[in-house]
Amino acid sequence: MGHNGAMPDASSPLHDSGLFMDDSGHARCFWCRASPLYRHYHDHEWGFPVVDERRLFEKLCLEGFQAGLSWITILNKREAFRAAMANFEAEELARFGPPEVERLMGNAAIVRHRGKIESAINNAQRALELRREFGSLAAYVWRYAPQAARQRPVRMTVAAVRALTTSEAALALSKDLKKRGFSFVGPTTMYAFMQAMGLVNDHIEGCGVRTLAEAARAAFVPPQ
Repeated sequence: MGHNGAMPDASSPLHDSGLFMDDSGHARCFWCRASPLYRHYHDHEWGFPVVDERRLFEKLCLEGFQAGLSWITILNKREAFRAAMANFEAEELARFGPPEVERLMGNAAIVRHRGKIESAINNAQRALELRREFGSLAAYVWRYAPQAARQRPVRMTVAAVRALTTSEAALALSKDLKKRGFSFVGPTTMYAFMQAMGLVNDHIEGCGVRTLAEAARAAFVPPQ
């Protein structure tokens, strides 16, 4: 689900359904129980449709930085990433060169991986090309949202949810982005992006946020 490393510890009040109950009795997807920040992300961001250009591009970059790590690691560093990388404004990040790369490599508050840093800068340049072709990154991305009838219901165990790592739409999105010169956009990474940005609703059945996310998706008009 793009949230590797989030298995519950022995003290977590976890149901076989993959839900856990917080102190107030609210059921949530198991992967967000680690911290209040994680639960806030789950409750207010994950699975809700996004059209904002900056947020879409930021998530594209941060999912790339997550590769091999847990999402909570990246979420805890998100503000530092924003401060260091021009708030993920693609126009500004696209102008970064070797001096900025070296500066970022010296920033202990972010993930100091040269390949991922250079990838984010490259992807900013490619995102600007997408905007020129499609009008917006949002218009391009939402072309890959699967039709509701083809989306898989999430009524499963923790193990089954763990296995839900990609989809036909994510494979197609990954393939096209790679063809356009993007990097760190593999199908698993792109499925995590689609989950987070609301192209699919993978809140587990019974999670209190699932119906809220679905209502937001039902009212959402994809950009053309």
